Amino acid sequence: MRDNYGKIIKSENLITKKAKGIDNIDLGEIQNITTEHIITIKTDTVPTKNKDKFLIPRNLVERWDEDNVWFQVTEEEIESFKENL
Repeated sequence: MRDNYGKIIKSENLITKKAKGIDNIDLGEIQNITTEHIITIKTDTVPTKNKDKFLIPRNLVERWDEDNVWFQVTEEEIESFKENL
């Protein structure tokens, strides 16, 4: 992947960053990266209560910084990327 300046970065450097969608929706924390998807886990405010796993296509990455990765996905669209745990 390339950063905002065209510099190649290692995908593993994105692991544990917070994932955000359009309007700053919470998509959880990045847990893994495959050739086609970025896998996030979102936990409710009460740990171990409810968890959602999302397989988000890599091409939906919009930008990132030291703490966050933003995706071009709405709250309604993210449901189509949800996978059962």
